Amino acid sequence: MIIETGNLKTEYRDNMRGGDGRVKITHLVSENELCGKGRLFAQITLEPGCGIGYHTHDADSEIFHILEGCAIYSDNGSEKRVNAGDVLVCPKGEGHSIKNAGDDRVVLTALIVYA
Repeated sequence: MIIETGNLKTEYRDNMRGGDGRVKITHLVSENELCGKGRLFAQITLEPGCGIGYHTHDADSEIFHILEGCAIYSDNGSEKRVNAGDVLVCPKGEGHSIKNAGDDRVVLTALIVYA
């Protein structure tokens, strides 16, 4: 199966999980393509000042791979600066948030799998 760029679904969420600004989510596959193993595989774009608010993962785990930019990542309340190339893992039962910390956009790949 090939999903061409023009067929990807993009959505925008304002104040996602209580975060600042608008988050762009480009779904790389649908939940059906994850075969019941997860609910999200997407590219997320955070413009300067934008972010996803702190939340916990009770029934799933989330993995971020930072492709562009730098951000502040809260790993269970402990904030750290992350950069392009870093991989962030939020296991089931833990919490996280992310916010663009620079003047350029942050682009990341996000994968949420059931735990």
